[in-house]
Amino acid sequence: MSSSPDTLAFLLDQLGGLPGLRTRRMFGEYCVYVDDKPTAFLCDDLLYVKPTEAGQALMSPPVWGRFYEKAKPHLLVTPDRWDDREWLRSLLLATADALPRPKPKAAPKAKPKSKAAKPKP
Repeated sequence: MSSSPDTLAFLLDQLGGLPGLRTRRMFGEYCVYVDDKPTAFLCDDLLYVKPTEAGQALMSPPVWGRFYEKAKPHLLVTPDRWDDREWLRSLLLATADALPRPKPKAAPKAKPKSKAAKPKP
């Protein structure tokens, strides 16, 4: 089961105004980026936030979940907690602040110039 577009729209409305907020569709679900950092995943209409000490401190006690069987545990935020907009925004912002900056993508390698045959005199 994948997340519904209505769920995504509600979540983005709740998070509106966070720096660099965007989503990217991945494997039928969504990755939520804050400040160009992958901060959370929306899977099966549940929000899984990357685990950080800052995020765990805001979720007292932390609730853990996995969005698929072999995934690492993430902080699980069920939709009933999404109504507290300020708490949800502070959780994702604190998590993004605690995550390292993404590494810059390497520039594509230049293709070697082909050696064209020189015209004979």
